[in-house]
Amino acid sequence: MKTNIRILILALLLTPLFYGCVDKKSKSETKTTQNLNDSIPVYDFEDLEPLLYTNSDKIQIVNFWAMWCAPCVKELPIIQKYAENNPNVEITLVSLDFPRGIETKLKPFLKDKGIYLKVVLLDDPDSNTWIDKINPNWSGSIPFTILFNNDKRSFHERDFESLEDLETEIHNTFNN
Repeated sequence: MKTNIRILILALLLTPLFYGCVDKKSKSETKTTQNLNDSIPVYDFEDLEPLLYTNSDKIQIVNFWAMWCAPCVKELPIIQKYAENNPNVEITLVSLDFPRGIETKLKPFLKDKGIYLKVVLLDDPDSNTWIDKINPNWSGSIPFTILFNNDKRSFHERDFESLEDLETEIHNTFNN
């Protein structure tokens, strides 16, 4: 009986230490992911264009979206989940929102939605030129996603309905 009481007391004493360690770790991890969008760069197309190509065989995903686009907003958690499951894939979200709203709208939106992927904002009024440079078949509607590496590339002018939908397109692009 005394042994059971000692074990119980020991467990009660160690529990806060254990949870304190876990808590500190999760706060550190959260801080790291949140810091990714502390600074959202604003690019014109010339600055953005290098992000659309790679010399690596690593899978890259570039998604054009905006906060005002309902299908875009709907698919962001799907892309976020894919990133969490596939940390070896590089993902860039290209926001087409207004630069003046970065601090007051975009950053709070990303935080509220739990989106911690790399975000850049494209501010280039000559969309008739840069859309065709990205893909002459792109009408300009969003969401628009490019899946690519140094060898393969596919364009998707639609929203991904589910994680499985995104995974299927990635599989079809890189395994065919």
